[in-house]
Amino acid sequence: QVPLVESGENSVQAGGSLRLSCVPPGDTYSSSTLSSVCMGWFRQAPGKEREKVAGIYTLGATRYYADSVKGRFTISHDDVKNTLYLQMNSLKPEDAGTYYCAAMDRRYYGSCPPASDLVHYWGKGTLVTISS
Repeated sequence: QVPLVESGENSVQAGGSLRLSCVPPGDTYSSSTLSSVCMGWFRQAPGKEREKVAGIYTLGATRYYADSVKGRFTISHDDVKNTLYLQMNSLKPEDAGTYYCAAMDRRYYGSCPPASDLVHYWGKGTLVTISS
């Protein structure tokens, strides 16, 4: 199974901004798909469990954000480019870690994103470092 592909800058000073991108493989979630798909971002710091950061249904308006990132991070999905984004502003040292793109099967409906052990598709992860 081809993983989701993440990309983006991955190193910044505290207070700075980064944007991560994620593209699903093939035409899994192409713009021709009428169903709304749950996609999201998780992160994992060394020695800690993977945690939810943000989630979105691709054709919906509702966004989920972890309390720790509310007001600083923005998740969005470009239907034409079929790309998921995570805009991260006012970054703090505690935001550092490996960020993973996640997606659910198009038949899934529920909390978005779900718990990490329920995620259907993962990216390989991209390391974000933040210098103080």
